[in-house]
Amino acid sequence: MTDIAFPAARPRNSFFRRNRLVIMPLLFIAPAFGMFSLFVIYPIAQSIALSFIEWQGIGPKKWIGFQNYIMLFNDPVFWKSLVNNIYWLVLFLLAPVIGLFVALYLNQKVFGIRLIKSLFFFPFVVSQVVVGLVFTWFYDPAFGLIATILKPLGLQLPSILASEDWATFGVITAGLWPQTAYCMILYLTGLNSVNPEMVEAARLDGAKGWNLLVKIVLPQLRAATFIAIVVTVIGALRSFDLVAIMTEGGPYNSSNVLAFYMYDNAIFRYRVGYAAAIATILFLIMDIYIVWFLMRLLKNEKGTR
Repeated sequence: MTDIAFPAARPRNSFFRRNRLVIMPLLFIAPAFGMFSLFVIYPIAQSIALSFIEWQGIGPKKWIGFQNYIMLFNDPVFWKSLVNNIYWLVLFLLAPVIGLFVALYLNQKVFGIRLIKSLFFFPFVVSQVVVGLVFTWFYDPAFGLIATILKPLGLQLPSILASEDWATFGVITAGLWPQTAYCMILYLTGLNSVNPEMVEAARLDGAKGWNLLVKIVLPQLRAATFIAIVVTVIGALRSFDLVAIMTEGGPYNSSNVLAFYMYDNAIFRYRVGYAAAIATILFLIMDIYIVWFLMRLLKNEKGTR
């Protein structure tokens, strides 16, 4: 009888089998990570690199090191824009508070509440451009809605968007309208998950009004509150649309913000390197907040385990 040679059996303890729990997730993540690297990480790195050169958008590039940042920190318009961003950040935090109370009001079973909900939801689906145009008309001292209401009372509305003292706050007020609607939606969703048995038990124990809200309802809305604050802070830091529509940073750069100042330098002043330096500073500010947000998120996840 002739010996029949059989192929050697593949070793079961192969490299892939030993590391499949690591390799398989990486294979699934690789396409998304490739797209993220191409469209997010590479542009960020390119923008940071541009902040160290002098370039008009066309022609040769000139390496100038940290000169853009030195000019930036000596630029009064940059500091004014940064201060305005802080105003946006502080005043925008009113949106979660107002959104919470609006959601509490709308979370009732009364006649016509769906119509009222749709009216409060309306600002969220409207474009920022439309919001800016509507509020520009509101603030018009001659033909605007507010001026029309005040005229019979013998009061005259100042030109808010033409005032260096009030232009920023007028734009922020316009931004609060859709942002409050978004926070309201988050809280309405969160109120649907509030345990009614806990609320009834607290009422039987004599809790009502403010005590019921603070001690029973708000702890169950912690996730909605966290998301509302995160989205609101990011929205305040990247504010651009309303400034561009309503004031274009004026009058005399009094309502400028970092995002619009970056856009103005890159598109109209042909200072691409300088604009990239502004973008890098804004990126670092947002990075600090994102790191804090991720640390809080990980801490909360560990606490719930």
